Amino acid sequence: MWYFTWILGVLLACSLGIINVLRLEAQETWDKEHIPLDPLTQLITKETMRVRLKEKIENSKRNGFPFSVLFISLKNFKAKNNLSEFEMDAVLRNVADCFQEDIRPGVDIAARMGDQDFLIALPGSPLKKAEQVAAQIKHEITACVKAPHLVVDVGTGVAEYSSPTDPDELSATANEVDELIRIAAEKSNA
Repeated sequence: MWYFTWILGVLLACSLGIINVLRLEAQETWDKEHIPLDPLTQLITKETMRVRLKEKIENSKRNGFPFSVLFISLKNFKAKNNLSEFEMDAVLRNVADCFQEDIRPGVDIAARMGDQDFLIALPGSPLKKAEQVAAQIKHEITACVKAPHLVVDVGTGVAEYSSPTDPDELSATANEVDELIRIAAEKSNA
């Protein structure tokens, strides 16, 4: 008789575990579907990217894996090209489509950070790998946005997150996120 009780207990534990896993998967799917996106490029927004970068920095602190960001800027694209708003929007959508093909789905995170600026988070990628991705993306954008009358100057900058001096401090600060973005942005303008 005790084995029936034991089997029922095991079945109950398994079913509760399965229900919990299904609940977590449903929550994750809901979260992915309800992330605010930039209406033009369908990339995540700047605010969402800052939250995600904070999470990635905390993960990097926790497990010590490398973490890099890639800043992409179309330097003075609007000023150099006399385009209508519709044409400018089409070019920006095309640029976003170009680099989405070069990033790892489900791993890398791309966001529109400004009018002509984009940021890609590359978790698990050291600086050298991120620099290779940056060169490839710069080439892809230059090849994608080709027209005789368009002047395209693509700037890319890469920054790698380096672990803090105090390994016990796992929570990321807004300053760490801002500094990482600032370093990558400065390198894209160089």
